[in-house]
Amino acid sequence: MKTGFFFSFVLLFFSLTLIAQQTNMSGRITDSKTGESLVGVNIVVDSTAGGVSDVNGNYYLKVDPGKHILKFLFVGFSPQIRKVNIDFSEEKVLNIQLVQSLHDLDMVVVSAGRYQQKLSELTVSMMVIKPDFIENTNTANLEKSLNMMPGVEVMDGQTSIRGGSGYSYGAGSRVMFLVDGLPIITPDAGDVKWNFLPVENIDQVEVLKGASSSLYGSSALNGVINIRTAVPKSEPITKIQCFTGIFMNPKRNELIWWGKDRPVFAGASLFHSRKIENIDITAGANAFTDAVYRTEEHEKRMRMNFNFRYRDKKVKGLSYGINTNIMHQEVSDFFIWIDADSGAFQQRTDVITPSKGLRLNLDPYIIYFDKNGNRHSLKTRYFRNSNNFDENPDKNNASDLFFGEYQFHCEYKNKLNVTCGISASYANVVSNLYGDHFSKNAAIYSQFDKKFFDKLGISLGFRWEAYDLDNLASGSKPVIRTGLNYRIAKATFIRASFGQGYRFPSIAEKYTSTSLGSINIFPNPDLNPETGWSAEIGIKQGMKVGEWKGFFDAAAFLTRYHDMIEFTFGVYKPDSVAVPTINHLGFKSLNVGNARITGFDFNFTGQGKILNIPITMFAGYTYTYPLNLNADSSINEILKYRFFNSIKGDIEFDFKKIKTGISFNYHSFIKNIDEAFEEPVILGMPIFPGLKEYRQEHNKGNFTLDFRFSYQISFSSKVSLILKNALNNENMERPGDIQPPRNLAIQYLLRL
Repeated sequence: MKTGFFFSFVLLFFSLTLIAQQTNMSGRITDSKTGESLVGVNIVVDSTAGGVSDVNGNYYLKVDPGKHILKFLFVGFSPQIRKVNIDFSEEKVLNIQLVQSLHDLDMVVVSAGRYQQKLSELTVSMMVIKPDFIENTNTANLEKSLNMMPGVEVMDGQTSIRGGSGYSYGAGSRVMFLVDGLPIITPDAGDVKWNFLPVENIDQVEVLKGASSSLYGSSALNGVINIRTAVPKSEPITKIQCFTGIFMNPKRNELIWWGKDRPVFAGASLFHSRKIENIDITAGANAFTDAVYRTEEHEKRMRMNFNFRYRDKKVKGLSYGINTNIMHQEVSDFFIWIDADSGAFQQRTDVITPSKGLRLNLDPYIIYFDKNGNRHSLKTRYFRNSNNFDENPDKNNASDLFFGEYQFHCEYKNKLNVTCGISASYANVVSNLYGDHFSKNAAIYSQFDKKFFDKLGISLGFRWEAYDLDNLASGSKPVIRTGLNYRIAKATFIRASFGQGYRFPSIAEKYTSTSLGSINIFPNPDLNPETGWSAEIGIKQGMKVGEWKGFFDAAAFLTRYHDMIEFTFGVYKPDSVAVPTINHLGFKSLNVGNARITGFDFNFTGQGKILNIPITMFAGYTYTYPLNLNADSSINEILKYRFFNSIKGDIEFDFKKIKTGISFNYHSFIKNIDEAFEEPVILGMPIFPGLKEYRQEHNKGNFTLDFRFSYQISFSSKVSLILKNALNNENMERPGDIQPPRNLAIQYLLRL
């Protein structure tokens, strides 16, 4: 008995000793190309969960002595497998360099599920804009680059994805705009300030098509555009860019109002990023001035941004920082022409509204990866937006938005990703234009993504959001989103998705009471939220033929809206007035009813060689049929400010030190606009004189062709010529908004 007890004790002691003698294993995981630390790399030890790399790319493991197989897995990089043999007393250090996948299907995005995923594995349609495209096309305002993306249209600042929006005069957006995952839509007008977006500091832009309110809330009814700012690389980067350009004479000589002094534009930007031990710093600045090709229209701005991150030395996995962007502007927008002939580039003096504005956001945040690799993030934003009209102080307005969001993400060893979070916001609006108001918003959400058999991915998301305005108007809305992605072959992926969406009306839509020349805009405090859903089925096919590689994507989609909000022209008199007058004619936001948008799109992205010349290209075709289900006539059954066909693309040739590129953009004729813009409804005169005849003559749609040419002077400097609207076509978007004539810019870029 004593002998048995003795041997049992010895065996137990020996087992505990073996456990106690687990050895430490550590290392750093980096990108083999850039040397950058890779955060969130999964380490699998002998087919079981091992650990995750922290914010510095470091990992730490406890492993038994002996032989082991380690797998290092990270989205967008090829897996790496290592065999190790560890002794009792050894502390193993194993540094890993992962190689980026060369296939576009493995491009890393975060907006679809709010964590890193491969583009090919998404259950929804998404497009990505890289900074090189923004730089090469000399984009001073991001809306110009977005307008080149298939399925995306920006009409005088109003964004539409797959025909989801028309034109609502700068109030409200059905597309959620984010910078680094945080909303950047103004709390009063519910719009995006395009010139505030930091084009000089962009890593990539992700465009998510379809309703996404389950993850992003109100305003994501039609889709999401997320701008991810740049992070420092292993080596410091300094980039200086400057350009100047000139507008050329249009085809119609009667449009020329400037004589021999053609309008010019110019701009400059600076970008710098570096790592200093555990500190990451990114800074940018931008200046722009534009005399513009139309009278009484101008823009001057100065913008600066600064991102700071500290990776804590004492607490593993902890980082915190602050991002900021500030801009001052002086602008005067063009709205109503004098007439469609010689006055098409000249603005009516009674609608000129020059203003000065300030934009500011401050974004403190904390991100923590715990010992199990789970990510905890707390992100906050203060967003200030003010506009002062010295000549029209009754239009002055300012708003302050306070936003905060906590998010948790974990990935289980059974390939289940869970993302959940809570968010809250408070906005205060002080305005002579639509009164003083405040709003509150709170939401809770979750997203589950599960991979089965390494082929089938299923996604399910939920959100509940509550909204309150002035403690008088309130509401709440639960929504869901679901989808699947199945890999039927090595590079063939089919997907299907369904998502609900909603949008609470903006303060501007509910309470604006103003006039612009002869156009009156009336408030509607009783405006209800609009809701809807979208569904799609699609296929993404990777391809490699000789030296060509890329992918083809096709999707069919259906979108439904209920209680759709549209600015509608009519007679709006108070009940106390018996006989309406001209003062009661104008526009008002109304819930016009239900709408259905069906369609399909085809996109191709690829790169290869022709005659040994490297070529990069993308192209896409989108067809939409936007139908008003409550139309009172066949004339109005097509939703306003939409078109059926759109074709877009870009191709670039790279020959040693010379690069040339061609961009093209076509959309068919807009069939239905507000009747009040064409018919004589005010004192026998139309709002836009000559518009009806102009549209009858220019009814073939819009086509724009751009060319660019660049020469690499040295390793660090490049000069470019960019010719836009090379054919000098006369294109018009919203009524009275003729796009720029042919213009030429010269750009110089210096990298240090």
